Amino acid sequence: MRDATYDILFEPVQIGPVKTRNRFYQVPHCTGMGHRYPRSEAAHRGVKAEGGWGVVSTQETEIHPSSDLTPANEARLWDAKDIPALKLMTEAVHAHGSLAAIQLAHNGLHVANRYTRHTPFAPSAAVVDSDDPVQARAMDKADIKTFRRWHVDAAKRARDAGFDIIYVYAGHDMTLLQHFLLERHNRRSDEYGGSFENRLRLFREVLADTKEAVGDTCAVAVRLAVDELLGAEGLRHDVEARDIITALADEPDMWDVNLSDWSNDSQTSRFAKEGYQEDYTRFVKRVTSKPVVGVGRYTSPDTMVRLVRQGHLDLIGAARPSIADPFLPKKIEEGRLEDIRECIGCNICVSGDNTCVPMRCTQNPTTAEEWRRGWHPEITTKASMAEKHLIVGGGPAGLEAAHVLAKAGHEVIVAEAGREWGGRVSLESRLPGLAEWARVRDWRMGQLQTMPNVEMYLESPLSEEDILEYGIANVALATGATWRSDGTGRAHRKPLAFMADAPVLTPDDVMRGGLVDRKGPVVVFDDDRFYMASVLAEVAAAQGNEVTFVTPSAVVAPWADHTLEQGRIQKRLLELGVNIVPLHGLAGYNDGQLSLACSYTGAARELSCETLVSVTSRNPNDGLWLALKAREGEWAAAGLARVASIGDCHAPGLIAAAVYAGHKYAREMAGEEAALREDRMLAD
Repeated sequence: MRDATYDILFEPVQIGPVKTRNRFYQVPHCTGMGHRYPRSEAAHRGVKAEGGWGVVSTQETEIHPSSDLTPANEARLWDAKDIPALKLMTEAVHAHGSLAAIQLAHNGLHVANRYTRHTPFAPSAAVVDSDDPVQARAMDKADIKTFRRWHVDAAKRARDAGFDIIYVYAGHDMTLLQHFLLERHNRRSDEYGGSFENRLRLFREVLADTKEAVGDTCAVAVRLAVDELLGAEGLRHDVEARDIITALADEPDMWDVNLSDWSNDSQTSRFAKEGYQEDYTRFVKRVTSKPVVGVGRYTSPDTMVRLVRQGHLDLIGAARPSIADPFLPKKIEEGRLEDIRECIGCNICVSGDNTCVPMRCTQNPTTAEEWRRGWHPEITTKASMAEKHLIVGGGPAGLEAAHVLAKAGHEVIVAEAGREWGGRVSLESRLPGLAEWARVRDWRMGQLQTMPNVEMYLESPLSEEDILEYGIANVALATGATWRSDGTGRAHRKPLAFMADAPVLTPDDVMRGGLVDRKGPVVVFDDDRFYMASVLAEVAAAQGNEVTFVTPSAVVAPWADHTLEQGRIQKRLLELGVNIVPLHGLAGYNDGQLSLACSYTGAARELSCETLVSVTSRNPNDGLWLALKAREGEWAAAGLARVASIGDCHAPGLIAAAVYAGHKYAREMAGEEAALREDRMLAD
């Protein structure tokens, strides 16, 4: 059982008329499932309650068609027809003794209402904050009165759907209530604008309305961004945020405090470590007697205990750690700290919501598959008959496959050609800011090393002859991928002939120290468009090189916008003195000069270049697979029944995709049902 040190984390907390079973609180977070996939949403939240989270919250929940976030897929509570979908979630959470919370939201000028075609509205007339050519109109007094009624109606529907905690939400610079609080959005001259008291008026009214509407049947919580990291231009924790909480100190039943906007609140581990919000939220308990929940990507139970004992937080909030390990509380409770699957802070989960699809998680491949595939994060179907499996490759796909197969009761042999486990994870986690990514390797290795039915061998390259000779019935090839050096990618679909004579390094070369002895100007060419090229540019700059970053894209690392990092990445490169050349492809190389071509006009320009780091695409290391496939006729006689390629060896992608591929392969080998269930909306 657990160490008594952690007993404090399992104390109940009174929140208005309801009481939690412990201090673990899954704060509101998006899943990409929302109103379109209500059964998937309910199953995902229910698993967290099963895993010990005392409170489990929805994502933001639109209260009216004038707050339509389409194509983003959030929750909806526009009218009574939306209650059944949300009731699925509350029932799933209550089944395990946890409380269900709902974050009601009207998004004001943060929406363009693409589906409903309602005219957006805001405190003052303004352009919406997306790229849509749409403007929000200024609300008049009748609009304000109507909005208050919408919020009350939504609160009553939330109560009827079974929610225990109802949020009044003013955070992330994406809600109408926060827009009224902020001077840059609120330029009114009536009693709802101007002075601090006037800008606070609507928030105070909606809070009072909500408490009156749900009476003593539900707790009413406030979610407030206490700092926008904009200095004097924005809300600051030591000025107006303190004034807001002081003015309303004991009016809500709980305070949920964080940073704004979302890119600040959910910073990746590349730019912020565990507990990075503490300096901004420490003051809150000093000005209110009500319970306080906050976040900081906490995975360490010792840190959690410290926060409670120091009077910083009453409840340990989590979004991303609860996705990476829905059973984190139960593992602490049962004294299984070594089994906690720690969040790596990569924000692949966030990218799901930002690309309007059900989220995924690098660490937890069962995320969003709880209902669709019936996958449970802790339970694997036991094999009716143990078989022997050979996994070739000890990277993320191979380690995940080995772990799941071993849990199912199979005998597993893992052969890795290299000198260390982890494959690309081990290489990439040594790059600046990516150290926490090693948790993908370390957690799986920690599990595998305790399993008696697993054998693991380093420096064990295998040929097709070896595999046929061994005669192990089930073989999975997880041999990874290799970065290309010929320029082939999105902008250049065919190899560039001049690259053969250019001083090219690939990411694999750089990660193995290839830049250390290079002198002269370095050009990093990025056609991958995610994190890798920018991290390698950091490496080059740190070694004292003059660095130019060239990309066919308009900005550095555009896909990183989905993980909330793009702005930070580009800012860091600029601060490091990296010269950025967007909207250009490669055109040639000769005698220390790299030729570029404008993506639009083809106009040429020259750059001095002694080393070209080419970050374009990868080739699967599928030579072993092709060799075995060519001898498929010999499999049966050799004793082979099934051979598969998985992960990057099958098709290069994200680390999350490799982990998912290994997991899926192992589930199918364990005999789990492969058919998918399709979710459907309960109401239109």
